[in-house]
Amino acid sequence: MSGHSKWATTKHKKAVIDAKRAKAFAKYIKNIEVAARIGGADLAGNPTLADAVHKAKKNSVPGDNIDRAIKRGAGLDGDAVEYTTIMYEGYGPNGVALMIECLTDNKNRAAAEVRTALSRNGGTLADPGSVAYNFARKGVITVPAEGTTEDDVLTAVLEAGAEEVTETPNGEAFEVVTEASELVAARTALVDAGIDYDSADAEFVPNLKVEIDADTARKVFRLIDALEDSDDVQNVFSNFDLSADVQAELENDE
Repeated sequence: MSGHSKWATTKHKKAVIDAKRAKAFAKYIKNIEVAARIGGADLAGNPTLADAVHKAKKNSVPGDNIDRAIKRGAGLDGDAVEYTTIMYEGYGPNGVALMIECLTDNKNRAAAEVRTALSRNGGTLADPGSVAYNFARKGVITVPAEGTTEDDVLTAVLEAGAEEVTETPNGEAFEVVTEASELVAARTALVDAGIDYDSADAEFVPNLKVEIDADTARKVFRLIDALEDSDDVQNVFSNFDLSADVQAELENDE
């Protein structure tokens, strides 16, 4: 009986992972379509598209899917879907601030799904501007730590507008933060220095982070998972911070 139960659990976990992967693929493809629609299909002349393709490839999106998305977005393969970017502001458990970025072809559906995810998971929708002032639009580049050092990364991007280079809490990567307008220059400087990067995105970075305990963190993670379960939600940005002790406690969760 225990063997059957274990197999059922394994199949369930695989189904969850596969579902999340499919949703992630769909979001990468949508970003590619929008970038191609705005700036054209030429990667050399469209840095936003180049970054979207790079990120998709890093996350194992098949090349055929990427090529079709570029053609759809650029209008080279029939009619392209018209997507609209919408930002929602909200609060999570214990007042954690949230910026919710949607990319959708149906504004009413996106709004309904965001409201539902918030209300069912201890969050609330906030008035426009009530949360956004706590965030700044920045360029964020993630560089894998393997094979390079923080000094290598800093040297490469220092003259290209980088504001700071920090190591991620797990020590597996470095984050380069720039003004949003300097993102392409910093990314290009890394490539020219022979340093690989995982992603280069414009993100909402909090001006001030709020440290939360493990119980609040679990609730916030559940809320973010619920929001990201929507096909219309592309990114969720927040201002929470976790101490080393809280991270260690969360890592012990099953």
